[in-house]
Amino acid sequence: MGISGLLKNAFRVNLLQVQKANWELYEKQKAAEAVLYKKEKEAEAERVSASASLFAKQQRADAELYAKKKEAEGLVALAEAQGKYLTKLLEALGGNYGALRDYLMINGGMYQEIAKTNAEAIQGLQPKISIWNNGDQMGEGGAMKDMAGVYKMLPPLLNVVHEQTGMVPPAWIGKLSNSN
Repeated sequence: MGISGLLKNAFRVNLLQVQKANWELYEKQKAAEAVLYKKEKEAEAERVSASASLFAKQQRADAELYAKKKEAEGLVALAEAQGKYLTKLLEALGGNYGALRDYLMINGGMYQEIAKTNAEAIQGLQPKISIWNNGDQMGEGGAMKDMAGVYKMLPPLLNVVHEQTGMVPPAWIGKLSNSN
């Protein structure tokens, strides 16, 4: 075989190597394109999912805003109705605010609640009730008689306070008697 045969063989070997390299390059390109296509589709799916999620969040926010607006409108309507109601009541009561207040407290059960609270507050207590009379209330005596009445009232008052609370009056007021 001559030089031309060797050259032809070398050329064929080179040609086969080039074709093999081209084929490998082609396969790598197609694999890279497939990976790229897959990544593009995944990114598109993520964009669509994010868009759907954002849309859903916006819809929820819009619904909440709508509900809050309707609630506020309802509160305004209620306030206006109550204002008209109170105005009519006040007119019916001749503009007497005290009578309106009393009516609203009675109608709203406020006095019953106050009585219930007071009853619960004193439940279990055993109060002692003392009534003092300083003698003739019909006669005249002026300011000195009134002062004498206050001084006569203090010892029994201090005894009752001591009996009910255990508190002793300060020394400058006086001492309690030992007899009850």
